Amino acid sequence: MQAALQDTSAAPPIGPGGALCSLLRMAVGSEVLAVPIEDVREILQVARLTPLPRTPAFVRGVMNLRGAVVPVIDLAARLGHEAAEIGRRSCIVIVESAASNPADDEDGEAGHTAALVVGLLVDAVFEVFDRAAHEIEAAPALGTGTDATYLRGMTRAAGEVIGVIALPQVLATRELAAAIAAYQPH
Repeated sequence: MQAALQDTSAAPPIGPGGALCSLLRMAVGSEVLAVPIEDVREILQVARLTPLPRTPAFVRGVMNLRGAVVPVIDLAARLGHEAAEIGRRSCIVIVESAASNPADDEDGEAGHTAALVVGLLVDAVFEVFDRAAHEIEAAPALGTGTDATYLRGMTRAAGEVIGVIALPQVLATRELAAAIAAYQPH
């Protein structure tokens, strides 16, 4: 557990030097979180989701996005909170994140990185706001509603302290695959 706490403090900065970072502020359960806007492809109303059998609660199903099958993850459930109830302000935020391939390649070297497109079910989307990189601080190990390993940092907006999501950790394919495999009966 100590290693996970050290990894959080060593998270890479969101923007280079003093550059501005654009963040999408959104409601996830009882928390307000943000995701870097460069990772967001689009924001959609919740449409028909096809549930997948024998998957954990955080896997809400798949959706058809212009002919592509996109998995939809309930972000609140993925972060260890109660599963979201779909309401009139609920949205699916389509994100693209670098995901490590857990399989070794043909040369026996560590897996390569590929883009992973996923829909994140959130309770509401509020706004896009800018922060300088120095205004995004490391997430504390304690005192946040979300596990600090899933946060790139914390910032302030609209009078609130907001966690900035670390998509590579939230959508780590190896961890997601292990959670799904553990859920399935053998």
